[in-house]
Parts: sequence; C-alpha cells; structure tokens
Amino acid sequence: MKRNLQAGAWRNAALRLEVFTDADLDDIHRATLEVLERTGVFVESDEALDVFADGGCRVDRDAKIVKIPPYIVEDAIRSSPSSVRLCGRVPENDIVLEGGRVGFTNFSAGIMVIDPRTDEYRPSTTQDVADLARMTDYLSEIDTYEHSVEGRDGPEETLAVRDTAIALKNTTKCVGTGALSTYDVDAIVRMGAAVAGGEDKLRERPLVYFCECPVSPLKITRDAAEVIMGAARHGIPNNVISMAMSGASSPVTLAGTLVTHNSEVLASITLAQLTSRGAPSIYGSSTTAIDLRLAAASVGSPELGLLSAGVAQLAQRYLLPSFVAGL
Repeated sequence: MKRNLQAGAWRNAALRLEVFTDADLDDIHRATLEVLERTGVFVESDEALDVFADGGCRVDRDAKIVKIPPYIVEDAIRSSPSSVRLCGRVPENDIVLEGGRVGFTNFSAGIMVIDPRTDEYRPSTTQDVADLARMTDYLSEIDTYEHSVEGRDGPEETLAVRDTAIALKNTTKCVGTGALSTYDVDAIVRMGAAVAGGEDKLRERPLVYFCECPVSPLKITRDAAEVIMGAARHGIPNNVISMAMSGASSPVTLAGTLVTHNSEVLASITLAQLTSRGAPSIYGSSTTAIDLRLAAASVGSPELGLLSAGVAQLAQRYLLPSFVAGL
C-alpha cells in the first residue's frame, strides 16, 4: 500500500498554491449553500427525487427541482469519509487518498487513437483498452487505472462493463470505471466481487471505483444519479467530477465558476449520503474555461490550473479526498 507524499505540507519538498484565502473559501461555501437552497438542482431520476425527499429536501416533482437545506449539505460533508482507499489486485498497488497526499492517474476516456504501429488515426478498440491497461500497470508513477479509451468495436450497451472486465484482466491497479446505469454498477460490482472473493471483501478492498459527472449548470442526469446511488449502496468509492466551463456553462469569474462546481459536487455527495450514510466519495473536477475562439474546453490552460488549485482548497476545507484535472 502506498501513502504518497503530501502536497502543501510545510516542508521544502512540496509545492503549495493557495488561490483563495480562508475568507474567500467561506464566501464560496456560503454562496454554494444559497444556490442549493434557493435555486436548487435539476434531478432527472425519479428514484433520486424520492431519496432527496425522504432526506428532508424540498422536491418539485413536476419541474424535477431539488432544493437542499444547508444543514443537510453540511451533514453530508461531515458523514462522507475523509480517507478513501483504492486497492489493486496486489496490495503493493493500494493507494490511500487523504489529507493532501498526491497521486496520479491517467484520464478518460478517448474514443480515437493514433495506432502505435501504423500511425493511423482510428476509433479505439477493445485491444487498445487491454494494451493501455497493461502500459498503465507497468508505469510506477501512475497509481490507478482509468479507462483510457473506449472499446468502440463492441455493442454500446455493454461498453462500460466490457471495458472494466478487460481492465481487471490487464492491470493489477485499482480500476476506475465509466458506468452509466444501475445495471452497469451492479454488473461491475459482481465482477469485482468475483476477483476479490465476495462483495464483503470488495467493500473492504475496492478493486474498482466509479466516476460520474453532473451536467453543468446544476443538473444531475438519470445516469449520474443511478451511478451515485448504486455506488453508495455497494459501498464502492465514487469520484464526482464536475466539468463546468467558465464563460459557457458557468460564470466567467473564477469564484463564480467554483460556486457552480461546488454546488454540483456537493449535491451529488449529498445524494450519496442520503442513499447510504458513510458512502465513500471523491471530490472531483475537470472544470476549466471555454476557448471563445473554438467554443471548446480550454484543457491545459492556466485557468484550468487555477481552478484545480481552488478545487483542491475546497476539498481540503471539507476534509474530502480530491481529484483534479492536470495540465
């Protein structure tokens, strides 16, 4: 098991970037609570609406709008674990996410590749999934594997389950998956349990974790809700990744975008905690700014770095493990 070095610890070996002061973070938090209580979030899943309603939230079923009182949000933050363990098929590939420790993973999920043998630009295949899982397994600097590319040469309906099965066969590191439904979650958990020796052992040593994305601004789609609730019921870690775009699907300002981002992630974590208290979640982000010339996400820009630093500060404030997009 690896406990990587801590970012921001007061020692010369680490880097600390604080975009916001404590007062700024307080303002973002209070604005987030106001958004969740007064504006609310659109929730597409009827089952999720039931969970929110049973948890004490105000639910408009016709409009599918959920308004979450501040005390429910803050209770969900407190009940979400501050440490999450992601386990490999071999224990030396376990990694603990906690207290500012820094690890690395590949990002997901491409649908095209440049063939390493022919230089052809083509759709990704299941063979590419296997090859990249093995390559990630070899690279000691990468701590977990996420589905780098999708196997586009098989049925769309089974893509998430199929790619996870291929990854479990080809890497000894924890596998991040892109499930899209309750069916996907249950099937992936059954596969993980078969490898781990039972669902109880998988809960103790999660060989898989889920990744899902709210839709900005302020929308939890049906597939996202099903993954949040399914992961929570099985006790498997779930990485909630907002992908807000400053100037497009969120305010143009850095702080305004983080309010939108924070609202989406905390609403999702609240749904997880109302489904199963103590469910492990990761506070995630691939939030960036829009490139106004191309109307595309400005990935790799200075704005992404600043937003990711702000996200890390928010996660540290909430004592939650975090995931941020890299440069």
